[in-house]
Order: sequence, then C-alpha cells, then structure tokens
Amino acid sequence: MTKLTHLGADGEARMVDVSGKDATTRVATAEGRVVMSKATLDLVLSGNAKKGDVLGAARIAGIMAAKKTSELIPLCHPLLLSKVEVEIAPDAALPGLVVKATVKITGQTGVEMEALTAVSVACLTIYDMVKAAEKSMRIEGIRLLEKSGGKSGDYRA
Repeated sequence: MTKLTHLGADGEARMVDVSGKDATTRVATAEGRVVMSKATLDLVLSGNAKKGDVLGAARIAGIMAAKKTSELIPLCHPLLLSKVEVEIAPDAALPGLVVKATVKITGQTGVEMEALTAVSVACLTIYDMVKAAEKSMRIEGIRLLEKSGGKSGDYRA
C-alpha cells in the first residue's frame, strides 16, 4: 500500500516537507462538467444570462481559485504559479459545458490540487450565474486528466 504523505508516523495530519526536492516543471490538467437543459445551455451561449457573461466570469473564477488553493485546502503549499488556463466548451450531447483547467509551475511540488480547484470553482460559478434559470443543473465528473513532472512521474487518465 502506498504511504500517505500527509500523515505523520502517529497518523497526525502534516504538511509535506518539499525542501529537499528539485524544482522541476510540473503541469496538471483537470476537467469537470456542468449538465443542464438545452434551453439553459442556449441561454449561456447566447450571452443573455441575467448576471452577465457566464463563461468569462467562470474562467476568471477558476484562475482566481487556482491561485488561492492553499487557502482552501489545508495542507497545500502556497505556490507561485506560472500558468493557469481555464477552457469552457459547450457539449450538446450532455447538454452542458465541459470545463478544463491546466496549471503549470516550475517548483518543488505538483499542481494537481490547483487544477482541480480551478475546475471546481469554475463549475460552481457557472451554476451560480444561471441557477435562476435552472436549479436542477448537475456538476459532475471532476477529475484529474493528466499530470507531468516530479518524482512520481507522469499520469494520464
């Protein structure tokens, strides 16, 4: 079984000491979906939502969230991120929106949590912006798609 790095010898929660690790380029991409009715998706895409530009607000919210991850997730390191990109694409088959976030750093720890946080908050922002039109929307499938760099190597879902 893999050792959980955020637990000390006695099982207490701890922040991982990354001071001995080499600074390397690390990238993580996560995704999530907001499932909604076709009518709500059309409302978002037309730009006529009462609260304004849904997609623009969600992209900015995701970027801001990535930068604040260490304030939200107790044992995350505060990081100087070099890139945060949030992409939101309509998917008529859902119907809804697919949110992807890519985060990059040259540092001593990975950015998976930052990518996942960016996606989560972008999805929540979409929900908030159009909940007046449809309260039954669902946020689904938030997951890590891939990561590269660091001691544990690369991962692809």
